[in-house]
Amino acid sequence: MWDNAPLLRTVSNLLVGLSVILVMTGAAHYILQLDVFPLNTVRLSEAPNHVPKELIIRVVAEQIKGNFFTVDLNRTRAAFEHLPWVRKVSVRRKFPWSLEVDLEEQVALARWNGNQLVNTHGEIFDDKTDQVLPAFFGQTNTSPQVTSIYGELNKTLLPLKQQITQISLSPRFAWQLRLNNGIVLELGREHMQQRLKRFVDVYPYSLSTLSQTVTHIDLRYQNGFAVYLPGGADVLDKHLSGNKV
Repeated sequence: MWDNAPLLRTVSNLLVGLSVILVMTGAAHYILQLDVFPLNTVRLSEAPNHVPKELIIRVVAEQIKGNFFTVDLNRTRAAFEHLPWVRKVSVRRKFPWSLEVDLEEQVALARWNGNQLVNTHGEIFDDKTDQVLPAFFGQTNTSPQVTSIYGELNKTLLPLKQQITQISLSPRFAWQLRLNNGIVLELGREHMQQRLKRFVDVYPYSLSTLSQTVTHIDLRYQNGFAVYLPGGADVLDKHLSGNKV
């Protein structure tokens, strides 16, 4: 090997090139650490509605370290995402010498099982609110399904100018609604929209006069439904045929 001049020149050139790269890398690292690249500003793309201003200031003061080039964007994003009412955050460098933060807040759609909230994406979160919201009940992993069905069934109710104040999905996957007029609707496990549509079509002509006394309507029939008055007495079976499902 030692008498192989071409090989020695190749090895020498490689070592020299590696040394240059290491020196340049070290120099670049040193330069980037200097105070000549200060991080002067942290800007939010828009003002939040729920996130307290003082908590944002605390994150900026305590969690954002380094200069424009060395600041850890992942750490900064994670720090903002730990704030209450924050769903998702993106952070990017923006010249001259600032960070821009896009902060997406949670939008509370309903209360989940009485002690949590669910957002418009069907995700459960633990923040607090004084808003008057509908109530969702179900198993934890069913929140996206309940959210989706809630939106679809509310559209079906539009002709009646009624809204769902409570929707429940039982462990056996049976659906129940409570409307803002207090009536409870049993929809069962399948064909929920068709059953509710049938109720919407019939209600103005056959049931509106009973709306002050009706408490419970069972829609789990193939061609009709049963209406119950307070006390549980069955006062009306409309076009009953077939079995409940």
